[in-house]
Amino acid sequence: MDARVNTMTNLMSEAGAMFPVSLRKLFPSASFVSCADIWVQHATDDSRRCRPGSLFSAIEGTKQAGVSYIPEAQSNGATAFLVNRPRPDVTMPQCVVPDVRKAYAQLCSALNGHPSRQLSLIGVTGTNGKTSVSWMTRAICEAAAHKTGLIGTIQNFDGAETTPATLTTPDPAAFQGLLRRMVRNGCEFAVTEVSSHALDQHRIAGSQFRAVAVTNVTHDHLDYHRTFEAYIAAKSRILEHCSSSATVVINLDNEGSCQIGERVSSRQNLLTVSLETPSADLYAEIIDESFERTRFILHYAGDTIPIESQLLGRHNLINCLTAAALAFACGISLEAVITGIQRLDTIPGRMQKVPTDEGPNVVVDYAHTPDAIANAIAALQPVTSGRLFCLFGAGGDRDRSKRPLMGRAAAEADVVVLTSDNPRSEDPHQIMEEIAAGLYEADADPEVHQAPSRELAIQWALQQAVPGDTILIAGKGHEKVQIYGSEEIPFDDVAIVRQHLEQFAWSKTGLTVNH
Repeated sequence: MDARVNTMTNLMSEAGAMFPVSLRKLFPSASFVSCADIWVQHATDDSRRCRPGSLFSAIEGTKQAGVSYIPEAQSNGATAFLVNRPRPDVTMPQCVVPDVRKAYAQLCSALNGHPSRQLSLIGVTGTNGKTSVSWMTRAICEAAAHKTGLIGTIQNFDGAETTPATLTTPDPAAFQGLLRRMVRNGCEFAVTEVSSHALDQHRIAGSQFRAVAVTNVTHDHLDYHRTFEAYIAAKSRILEHCSSSATVVINLDNEGSCQIGERVSSRQNLLTVSLETPSADLYAEIIDESFERTRFILHYAGDTIPIESQLLGRHNLINCLTAAALAFACGISLEAVITGIQRLDTIPGRMQKVPTDEGPNVVVDYAHTPDAIANAIAALQPVTSGRLFCLFGAGGDRDRSKRPLMGRAAAEADVVVLTSDNPRSEDPHQIMEEIAAGLYEADADPEVHQAPSRELAIQWALQQAVPGDTILIAGKGHEKVQIYGSEEIPFDDVAIVRQHLEQFAWSKTGLTVNH
């Protein structure tokens, strides 16, 4: 017999009408218990969200097995279950699959009508640069008059509404719901950041990408992946979601990206970008750079094209090349690429310039890995005539092994101010000491200060800096809260800088305080 799950309500109510799905058809190799097939119109992996007629996906959690929530799902109305082995204690219909996480994501795609097949879906993964490349790619697509959706760390845009993001890559129901709304709202393109966690957890299973990029793979998230090899393996899974004719963009200047490039199928197209290898498909040479702009020459397909970007840094130049390569892979013109790059003047919390009138330069950036901190400092050194301050901390309850490496990278600044990031359950002083261990091992010998209060650290740096200096405030970027324990306290680096700037005035001789 068939078990029919008959509610028409979507987990994400804003996702629109659902498409009834036969699990027998979607998962032909699955086995079924107490039924011949299950027709689904609503599915969830949260037992609290079950309602009459729901299918509950019993995903294995990191702390507790999903099957332990089956009784709660049943009491809330679930009438069928997606499981990885038959449950003899459950009398209701069951679909048995090898990997419930992956199957659930594929089901979410099917319930939303496989929206990625109706979009030119572009994916960006990597340790650093995902947000910048995504925003650049969207700017280029829009310069070509293509309505473009966005999913990422800062915000999501479905073609009609912009909403703050809570995860770099949302859960499967939210992800597919966003894509579905993009289709409904007339988007032709969608650009999405794809995190290593999302790839490892199969959140984007069922999606099909037209083009993807691997910006770089460097030290991060080893608290989750345990080894760098496992981290690389997770990142490389993005290739599994590419169409047979998809284009993969690889950064030749990064070993981790190149390792993933070696796994690209011969059926897929490969585009390479570089600032160091002239034989790359897209190669750039810097003409000159200032705090206001970077001018460079793009070499592509035999052409030599001068371009000007308002974004800071050499690492943003490789981001520009990556975005351009993704655009070219999707048939977008050179003219639109140039216009999109030159038009984009800021990305929230990504080397974001905070105007100070006559004062020092202030930049807020999301850099929270050793490589990102090194890149941000390297970007600011050539455009700083005075001292370079680097103010940062490290997230609590996260990868501790990167903390001394972050300190070592920050040692290239003239003044280092260690402070709190999101301490969570850890002691901020202990986190700072672990960072400082790397600072003191470095060959460079910067001036070092510690201030657990991030606001006081920012205020101190503003008081010490003079015109010609640059203050890099790293780690939190666009974030609007600071996490202490389980409490989220409103905190915005850019807003704090602006608040304290109102108290100060600078002249060539230094700082004065406004009363």
